[in-house]
Amino acid sequence: MALVLIIDDDPSISYTLSRAAQRQGHTVTFARTLREGERKSTEQEFALVFLDVCLPDGDGLTLLPKLKAQEPSPEVIIITGAGEPEDAATAIANGAWEYIQKSDSIHQIAVTLERALRYREKRLFAPQTSSLPLQRENIVGDSPALRRALGTVEQYAASDVNVLITGETGVGKEMFARAIHENSNRRHQPFIVVDCAALPDTLAEGILYGYTKGAFTGAAKESSGLIMQADGGTLFLDEIGELSLDVQKKFLRLLQEHTVRPIGGTRELHSHFRLLAATNRDLEVMVEEGTFRSDLLFRVKALHLPLPSLMERKEDIRLLVEKFITVLCRQYSIPPKKVDPELLEVLESYNWPGNVRELRHAIDHAVSAARHEPLLFSQHIPQMIRISVAKQRVSQSPARLAPLPDKKEDLPPLNEFRAEAYSRLEEQYLRDLMLLTEGVIKEACTISGLSRSRLYALLKERGVLQNKTSEDG
Repeated sequence: MALVLIIDDDPSISYTLSRAAQRQGHTVTFARTLREGERKSTEQEFALVFLDVCLPDGDGLTLLPKLKAQEPSPEVIIITGAGEPEDAATAIANGAWEYIQKSDSIHQIAVTLERALRYREKRLFAPQTSSLPLQRENIVGDSPALRRALGTVEQYAASDVNVLITGETGVGKEMFARAIHENSNRRHQPFIVVDCAALPDTLAEGILYGYTKGAFTGAAKESSGLIMQADGGTLFLDEIGELSLDVQKKFLRLLQEHTVRPIGGTRELHSHFRLLAATNRDLEVMVEEGTFRSDLLFRVKALHLPLPSLMERKEDIRLLVEKFITVLCRQYSIPPKKVDPELLEVLESYNWPGNVRELRHAIDHAVSAARHEPLLFSQHIPQMIRISVAKQRVSQSPARLAPLPDKKEDLPPLNEFRAEAYSRLEEQYLRDLMLLTEGVIKEACTISGLSRSRLYALLKERGVLQNKTSEDG
């Protein structure tokens, strides 16, 4: 029988879930908060976790990647009182088995529980078809988000189905496409990249299909075209969202038939390629806008590999920095460099809109700036990054009521500081009060809860008494 963890702060729901599990002979452990659930999930090997979305100390979905990163990972059933479609999509995308509502019957919950545990048992004890380690050249890191993506790479590499890789600019979509190829049965065959953003409509057919000698002016010799070059291997369409509708139509037929006729040719040629595509755009939105063909989307998105942003895998920044420094120092033929801890803090605080690519450029800048220095400091990275982090830190810091004294002897006793702070806040409140009531004393008394005489006294004491006030407006 299995160990089941219920992370939910509602005792009645926890009781219902526990009954469903115990009727099947399973052992149940409870956690009432996100923190308690995270701690308990690491103390024992749970087969299944019921995870509530709304917990007293945070969003339960934030725990999902950590649960799925465990070895072996439990199956996770997200259960909540409010069915939110976006939460459901996030949960499934991050590896949840199912997303059900607390209003579901105990029978429905029991059936879902039984199916999830049956799946886990088959997953864990299925015979391993290959013992080869995953080839992941240049994909650096060990964060839960990255391990989850690499697990999907390993799964997709075993098939020949089309894959759509999505993610922000700079997350490494081409590297993951190469990883799928290098771990597949096609690894010894070509990996052909088509840069869709640089594929002009007028030349697309010749670039893709090839042409015979003399097929058009300038065709001095025969060209096989990218499609035939990918025969037996992998065809990677980078930035597929940039294709024009006319070129999309050509690709649709190509994916249906896997045949091409070179320009000037008399017969069709068959190309047995596997298709991988990547984009940083939302193709579903483009379909709704009429700028991307829905039938092409269905073809390329047989499988989906969403890649995490660098913000979602900040634990990998230190490893990436070490890797980049090693590569760049070797490239520039200079001695290896170490990193000041404060620089790492800055790098981990930045939001990295350009993701891993931007991080590499920042380290390249730092290594170049500190060419003959053994230690990299935050002063060596691009100023834009330092300014962004500085602004972020300032915005997160509470506003000061008084400037920081130059020396400790200038710091007043607490009572004096408290009185001064209270006086400033009271003055600000009175000024706002008189401004917003336009000096109408009756209205100001109603809002502040003060008597007329007390309000007048305070206005005079704080120097806020208006020259023009009105008793009733």
